[in-house]
Amino acid sequence: MTPRKRVEAVLKGEKIDKIPLTIYESKIPQCSVERQLRNEGLCIVNRLYPVFKVISPNVSYESHSYTENGLDFTRYFINTPHGQLTYLVKPAGFTSWTIEKIFKGPQDYKKLYAMVADQRYQPHYDEFLNAQQSLGEDVILRAGIGSSPLHQIMIGWMGVETFAIEWAERRDEIEKLVDIQVEKLRQIYEIVAKSPALIANFGGNETGNVMGRERFEKYVLPHHQEAAMVMHKHGKLLGCHLDGNNKVWADLVAKSGLDYIEAFSPSPDSDMSIEDAFNIWHDKVLWINFPSSVHLRSIEEIEKTTQHIIDVSKGHNLIMGITEDIPEDRWQENLCAISRVINKNLF
Repeated sequence: MTPRKRVEAVLKGEKIDKIPLTIYESKIPQCSVERQLRNEGLCIVNRLYPVFKVISPNVSYESHSYTENGLDFTRYFINTPHGQLTYLVKPAGFTSWTIEKIFKGPQDYKKLYAMVADQRYQPHYDEFLNAQQSLGEDVILRAGIGSSPLHQIMIGWMGVETFAIEWAERRDEIEKLVDIQVEKLRQIYEIVAKSPALIANFGGNETGNVMGRERFEKYVLPHHQEAAMVMHKHGKLLGCHLDGNNKVWADLVAKSGLDYIEAFSPSPDSDMSIEDAFNIWHDKVLWINFPSSVHLRSIEEIEKTTQHIIDVSKGHNLIMGITEDIPEDRWQENLCAISRVINKNLF
């Protein structure tokens, strides 16, 4: 089986010859070891090709990049019919840090309403199709729907402290903003479901002691259910990036329409073991993140952990993934060790 077909087979519940090993496109540089790993079955998860475009006819977007005290920054400006929004970002390699959030105070609600309400969505399939064909069988392309509405507000736009204040004092404004986003997401579901992508992620990065079980059940889970129904109607699969502590809502996730739990990091990196996850999410594909803390241990421990995960996965659907950074001086040796163990466990 090719690396991509092996991943797709697990996601569809079909037979495979061995556990797939995957890694995000940003986590592995091109080199001889990368080529060796791909030859051994490594599949690259490429998230760089969206399947829809966002057009805003009445809102303009600008950015200004500059250097201050040797550090690079980019300030973004969003001009809405109700005034300007702005936020500040510091690039950091493959990611970035938001230094200043877009929400500055209650005066920004109308601006955010206008920004979201103005968005229009168009299918954008050609680049995805071309990439799928040109990148070949060592790569699986994954589409994305976006963040859950409350997560976008809490983490993306406000930050936890500001959100807590607004949730206590102006919850009606937040819920209005959620409702506007939900209506927009419903337009995206259909576009993604009809796209060439087999899989799409929706939301994630939720933290139990921040989002909380009650809010997760009311403001996150229903949107997973609705998106999953649309995706399934077109034969597509939906996942969520649940890489934190999940015990608080594990039973809710078990009842969800999600097909796969992506980036789940078993203990010692979270409050659930790999056994816990298989027991409660037994009918879902577990697309894990190999526990990041183990990358700091000996090669013997890495091999032992890999073997344990494979052993307890028997009778379940598992994809061994890498979704976080590995120390630069360890990634080659570590990934070769994981790959070596996988290839000793052929079915």
